Amino acid sequence: MKAPPSFDEFERAARADGADEVLVRDWAPGQVVDTHTHPFDADAVVVHGEMWLTCGDETRHLRRGDTFALAGGTPHAERYGAQGATYWVARRSGR
Repeated sequence: MKAPPSFDEFERAARADGADEVLVRDWAPGQVVDTHTHPFDADAVVVHGEMWLTCGDETRHLRRGDTFALAGGTPHAERYGAQGATYWVARRSGR
């Protein structure tokens, strides 16, 4: 799946689906985020660069156009590529 044509379209669709917050997240080249959790559900699409998302024993390599979803409370770690990464994320405080 390719990235939506614009952030505005992503935000409109996310809010129509019940998102409380819709953000652009930019990450520095080579940044590593150790295992952590969030109190919200998240649905995201990578729009620039690449990242590796680890949940349990599974690591996904995500590039532009790839999507991911995390339920609130899911332990996960993140690692960003040589160019960093940008993703758009829709957050929901409770489904």
